[in-house]
Amino acid sequence: MSWIYLLIAGFGEVVGVTGINKVNQDKSFLAFTWLAGGFVISFVFLTLAMEDLPMGTAYAIWTGIGTAGSAIAGMIFYNESTDGKRIVFVSMIIAAAVGLKLIT
Repeated sequence: MSWIYLLIAGFGEVVGVTGINKVNQDKSFLAFTWLAGGFVISFVFLTLAMEDLPMGTAYAIWTGIGTAGSAIAGMIFYNESTDGKRIVFVSMIIAAAVGLKLIT
């Protein structure tokens, strides 16, 4: 169950970071709610995941999901660069997270 909590925490991180972008575009109540809600979900589920998973592993995977997920969300929803090198490095982050799962 800890790994599911960690995935939810990572998804919350992506929502929170996307919320930062929304606040930069439009300082509305909805944008601030999006930002705060994403980070609250992220931290709550990261805390739950760390009850069973080692701190270093949980944190590394959480930041990896947040980093890769935010980069992918930016490419899909905000027309950010889809340069091949960028995709290779995002893929390396995902591969590292999967590797940590396999050895933990």
